[in-house]
Amino acid sequence: MQAYNFKQAQAKLSELCQLLLDSVAQGASIGFLPPLNPADATSYWQAIISDLQAEQRVLLVALDADQIVGSVQLDLPSKANASHRAEVQKLLVHSQFQRRGIAQQLMHELEAVVQSHGRWLLVLDTRQGDKAEWLYRKLGYHEAGVIPNFARSADGEIHATIMFYRELAH
Repeated sequence: MQAYNFKQAQAKLSELCQLLLDSVAQGASIGFLPPLNPADATSYWQAIISDLQAEQRVLLVALDADQIVGSVQLDLPSKANASHRAEVQKLLVHSQFQRRGIAQQLMHELEAVVQSHGRWLLVLDTRQGDKAEWLYRKLGYHEAGVIPNFARSADGEIHATIMFYRELAH
């Protein structure tokens, strides 16, 4: 696991796009619907790279032989009343590397990064019924509530999302 700065992310833009394209093609509920246009994937990652440069976001990547196989992001709100919390976003693991504990490793590393930024409350959401829901529960996240009819899937069905939080030692 490695935290990437904006220069590292820019250098690996193609790999980050491939990870996003693979995740969307596999049905991940991360704000995009398949088929994702590669230009849209590039635009998305360029916006994330800008956030990295502004130090408003942290990007952690999982590597296999220097190839990006997973990532997770941490949004760091800049508002004065939010300096204790952060939002977990877009936990992705390439389909060829799933079921190897990579997502869990990324989340554990993310928790260490959160604390290094002086924050101790993590929030996130995931589509109800996804395998990520099970992972977050396993990692000690608590359900805050369910929002019905939150996100559309590729088949047109609309799904609920579950909001989770976790308080770390502080």
